[in-house]
Amino acid sequence: MIRFALEKDLKAIVSIYNEAVSLGYATADTEPVSVESRQEWFLEHNHEKYPIFVWEEGGEILGWCSISPYRRGRNALRFTAEISYYVKKNVRRKGIASTMIRYAVSQCERLKIKTLFAIVLECNPISCTLLEKFGFVCWWFLPGVADFSGREYGHFYYGYRLPWATQS
Repeated sequence: MIRFALEKDLKAIVSIYNEAVSLGYATADTEPVSVESRQEWFLEHNHEKYPIFVWEEGGEILGWCSISPYRRGRNALRFTAEISYYVKKNVRRKGIASTMIRYAVSQCERLKIKTLFAIVLECNPISCTLLEKFGFVCWWFLPGVADFSGREYGHFYYGYRLPWATQS
C-alpha cells in the first residue's frame, strides 16, 4: 500500500494537499496550489535521501508523506529533515497517516536522518496528538505567525530524535 511517489502521482498529491488547504487549519497555504507550482518541489525529492511516499489502494492515491530537507545547502543540517503528511478527506481517521508516519520513521536510518521535525498550526490538535503518539515532542512554539484573514495562529515545531542516532 505504501510506495515511492512517481511523477504520475503528482496530480493526486496536489489534490489531497488542496483538500487540506480548504480546511483552513492543516497548512499555512490559503489558496489551492497547482500541479505546475509543485513540480519543482516534487523533483527536489528522491528515493535516496528525501522521498515522497504515497498510500495507494485500488489504484487510487489516498494519502502521501514527504521527507524534505531542512535548510537545503547548509551542510551541518544534512541529517535533519521535515516530515509532512496528508490524507484524502473521505478516508481520514482510518490509520493511513499513522501507518505512513511509522513507515517514514522506519526509513530514516537508511536515509541517514537523525532528527525529524514537523510544523503544525496550533489550530490542528489532531495532528499534534498524532505526532505525540510516535514520540515527537513540542520543541518550540511561534505565536501568531500564521494569519488567516485576521485569525492568527501559532506554529508548533515538533521534533523527534531517531533512536539509531543516539546509539554510541
